[in-house]
This record gives sequence, C-alpha cells and structure tokens, in this order.
Amino acid sequence: MKKQLIILVCLITLPVIAQSQQPGRGMPEIVSPEINQDHTVTFRLIAPNAKEVMISGDWMPSQGWSPGSTAMVRDEKGTWTFTSGVLPSELYSYFFLVDGLRCMDPNNVYMIRDVATVTNIFLVGGGQADLYAVNDVPHGTVARRWYDSPGTDKVRRITVYTPPGYEKGNDKYPVLYLLHGMGGDEEAWLTLGRTAQILDNLIARGKALPMIVVMPNGNVAQEAAPGESDAGLYKPSFQVPNTMDGKMEETFPDIIRFTENNYRVQKNKAGRAIAGLSMGGYHTLHISRYYPGTFDYIGLFSAAIMPNEKADSKVYADLDATLARQKANGYKLYWIGIGKTDFLYKAVSDYRTKLDRMGMPYQYRESEGGHTWANWRIYLSELVQLLFN
Repeated sequence: MKKQLIILVCLITLPVIAQSQQPGRGMPEIVSPEINQDHTVTFRLIAPNAKEVMISGDWMPSQGWSPGSTAMVRDEKGTWTFTSGVLPSELYSYFFLVDGLRCMDPNNVYMIRDVATVTNIFLVGGGQADLYAVNDVPHGTVARRWYDSPGTDKVRRITVYTPPGYEKGNDKYPVLYLLHGMGGDEEAWLTLGRTAQILDNLIARGKALPMIVVMPNGNVAQEAAPGESDAGLYKPSFQVPNTMDGKMEETFPDIIRFTENNYRVQKNKAGRAIAGLSMGGYHTLHISRYYPGTFDYIGLFSAAIMPNEKADSKVYADLDATLARQKANGYKLYWIGIGKTDFLYKAVSDYRTKLDRMGMPYQYRESEGGHTWANWRIYLSELVQLLFN
C-alpha cells in the first residue's frame, strides 16, 4: 500500500513540475540555478499547483547526516524562488522537495551520484572551485580499463587519468593511487572529487608535476561501479561484502602490476604515491605499512584507522611492528588531513599520538567542516602539489 501511494504521488506531482518547465506552453523559460555576481545563487521552480516547495543544499546547516532545507517563496504565477546568501567558491549540490517529494531541478541538467543518491550540482567560481572547473588548459585523458585480478578471481574495472601529452611522448611518469570511501567506486574520485579537472589545472599552472592517477574500485566484491558490470542495473548500497576486511589490501598488488605493465611509469618507491578518503584512507594506511617499501608518499584524508574486531586478515596483524618497518624503510611524505567536526576526528587524533610516540614523521592538515567532499577535494588539490618533488 505504501509503495502504491508513493507511485500515485509521483504520477500526480511530477507531470505538473515537468510540463510546467517547458517553454511554449504558456510558461516563461527560467534559469535555475543562476549564479549572481555577488556569489549568491538563485533557484527557481515552476510548480503552480504545489502547496509547499523546499530546497535542500549541502551549504546549509546539516541535520545529522542530511543537509538542511529551507522554504522557497511562490509568486503569483506559480514560480517558486529562493536566493542563497553569499557562497564561498566551491562545488555545491542540492535538490527540491515538492510537497514532501524529493525532485531534481528540471532546469539543471548537471547531476551527480553519491552511492544511491543523485543531486543537482553547480559551481561558484572565483576561488577554490576554479580548480574544479574545465578551463582553457591542456587536458589529460581519462580511461576506464579492465584488468585481471587473480587475488579476487575477477576481471575488474579501473579508472586511469593520464596527463596532457602522455599519448605523444615517451616519458615515464610517477603514479598516484587514489582510493575512494565506503559506498564509492572507481567513478567517485572522478565525478565527486573532480580529479581530472584538479590535475589539469594544477599541472597547467606549474603547481603539480604531470602524473598518472589510478582510481580503483575498493569494493572487491564488485567488478565495477553499479550499472557498469553484468550485475545489471541494481540499486547501489553503502556497504558491500568484504568491506574493510583486508581483501582490498591483500589484492592491491594486482592493481600495481596492471598499471606498471600497461603504462609508462616509474617503477620504484620514489615514483609511487597512495592516498584515500575515509575507507580509502584506511586502505591507504594499511596498504602502505603492509607493503612498506612500495610508496614514498602517503595521504590519509579523514581516514578510518583501526579494523573492527571481526576483521581477522593477516594485513591487520602487528600494526606497531609494521609501522616501525615502514618508518625504517623511509618515505618522503606522510600527509594527514581531517576536518574539525569530522566524526573520525578522535580516531585520527589517537593515531597521531601513536605516530608521535614512535617518532614517525608526518604532515598534518586540520580544516573546518566534517566528513565531506568539500574537504577531500581541497586535500587532493593540496597533496598533489607536494608529490614527486
């Protein structure tokens, strides 16, 4: 009965919204979102029969894990409008709630998926987000490749960014292995993280060295991102089998082997970096110490730290001893970033205390905000400027 009611609401509400946005049907063409010169943003939706329209955006004060929302104002013609306050330069996401039904902005074709949630996006330029825009600079190439993973007994998909000029030259490049968080996949850093844009822009400015960025799928139970394998068009879930149980770390050499057999790369510790956010930071921490002579650059973004008590993989044994071996083998940079209100803040603080007691050097970056892509994009843009120098 509940499912039938939801379908009925959609059938009643969505045609009213969708049809009313079409120019030539007695309704004016509208722009939404409109980025104003003062960095406020105006949103519009034509829904003359709606009783209430709300907008929810990630710049609003959050309500637990969900972004806040506020009411839009209806004019006499049935157009609902909301203008934000001044927004700092950033990539933002939002959606509408029309009489309680979540809806996309029909005037904004730019959308992004985070796990099983789709939102509209927009950019406010003039600052940090200029790194996230496609600018008039030389562009790298993004490829989706399939590789053999004997450790998982699968053929799996991976996303690879090669820098501008890679195809025309013979140079060998350093590699950054960039790992996503729980619920993500090999698309996450490319879409939510704006990796290609960040690298293109920083390389063009001379602030980052040309490098290859390898973005694997950290969910070893998956062959590829949802909808990109023979598993079909299923609904993505936040946690899948083998999550953070050691299997990703154990099989990571499959990814390095594929990269070094198929790309012109520097096959040494000085030419390898690994970084990741949340679960990807957890993978980064444990991969880098379990294979201690492999990476000269390590980046932990809002990292989960300790395995849960049910994870009995050999990867998680002898934490202190393997960290000591990693320290003894040497590295050039161990970079840790965390937001002040991140729910993993204490875990990261405790881990830093451990490193301090061991005399294990690291560089620490504390930012405002919490467990968000806004922070992780900043961390990536800062870290890549420190790599391979």
